[in-house]
Amino acid sequence: MTVLEDRIDMADADANTKRLDEWFERLERMPVPEGFRVEIVGGNVFMVPQRNTHWQIIRQILWSVEDRFGRKTKVFSDVRIDFPGHENGFCPDVALLKDSAKPDGTGHWRYQDVQFVAEVISKGTAANDYGPKRTAYAEAEVPVYVVADPYQGRCHVYTDPKDGDYDEPTRVDFGTDIDLTGTVVDLVLKTDEFPTD
Repeated sequence: MTVLEDRIDMADADANTKRLDEWFERLERMPVPEGFRVEIVGGNVFMVPQRNTHWQIIRQILWSVEDRFGRKTKVFSDVRIDFPGHENGFCPDVALLKDSAKPDGTGHWRYQDVQFVAEVISKGTAANDYGPKRTAYAEAEVPVYVVADPYQGRCHVYTDPKDGDYDEPTRVDFGTDIDLTGTVVDLVLKTDEFPTD
């Protein structure tokens, strides 16, 4: 019975990826304004403009990861990774993959190789970052998920997913270091230069 269930799960994942590929191909042909990022969350398309505050926080996180692991580390911003759940083609603000990570046969990065994700809140998509994305990252067993919220001036740090969810987050105000040395990320993320909105 387990073999049959695994085959059904794989067929569902393949169909999900195929639908997402079709959606993203259509979106690439659309006249999406420059400076907008596009992703699919739970089968819904979201397009939000990249704001200065948003980008400055992403840059600070990218620099911290590269300072710790080097410039050749597999860290991405706004690169599609399909996550568990119904039609979840996310483009995380920051995603750190294992050194051994390789794209699959279709050229996509595998969610199983993601070690760390950071999302920076935008007003229009905040509910995604705290809701369906949190759930998908937990189901994917992403060890560390950080939500940087420039409206609150605070980060929400989720670690050690269990049974498809994270425990309550550790809340860290901007200006206070986030100590991730006890995790697979093994770095201290400085937030003293994170801007607020």
